[in-house]
Amino acid sequence: MALLALASSAGLEVTAIHVDHGIRADSENEAYIVALAAERFGAKFESRTIHVEAGPNLEERARKARYSILPENVLTGHTADDQAETILLALLRGSAWQGMSGITPSTDRPILQLRRSETEGLCSSLDIQTVTDPSNLDPQFRRNRIRHELLPLVCEIAERDLVPILVRQAELFRDGSTFISEEARKIDPTDSRALENAPKIISREAIRNWIWKTRCDDHPPDLATIDRVLDVAFLESVATDIGKGWRVARTDRVLRIEKPEAI
Repeated sequence: MALLALASSAGLEVTAIHVDHGIRADSENEAYIVALAAERFGAKFESRTIHVEAGPNLEERARKARYSILPENVLTGHTADDQAETILLALLRGSAWQGMSGITPSTDRPILQLRRSETEGLCSSLDIQTVTDPSNLDPQFRRNRIRHELLPLVCEIAERDLVPILVRQAELFRDGSTFISEEARKIDPTDSRALENAPKIISREAIRNWIWKTRCDDHPPDLATIDRVLDVAFLESVATDIGKGWRVARTDRVLRIEKPEAI
């Protein structure tokens, strides 16, 4: 809602899009609230419907489904607090440079530097009716526990607001990730000599990107998989499994990715 108000006040041609995931019974009323706000600010309004089945990874599946029906380069209302939560999530997952970089700043996320409290304050000052998603309070979702339990606790322990610190850390990781990625692109990941002569962090990145791009996965390979491939490159083994029936094998000093027979 804050993004709707800001985009409209900036003179942009705005369309507010409500997505009904088929999860909450009150979604029709929420769409009505969004439609009223859009009308107030002179914006267009669209309501789109998808169906997300209940089950594991509900948040991730809902996000993918939502983006699949939204326009390319749609603007989203992510804030600095969302960024901090994302970084803590990445830390809990054991993510490397890319994951610890958090949400990448872009024109698609124009209020990423604002705090959640600032967006709430803006809506309050403009008397904009907002909707609280009840699932944001559900402790079965890890992000919610980070938001309501972990982040307040670490701020209390640190005796300061850690959101700006986490946002700054993400910027540092992002700079490091960019440098590592640029250096990794200079290496042929199939050339074991090139991998052996490069710093290990660069070799790992080259292998990571090679496997990820070849398999077209949603997520990159984990560190254990990458290191097994490096063992092949460093002549410590001749082949290794990289998951889902895929393998990396070596002939002399040249690596190759082998598809599962079913593909």
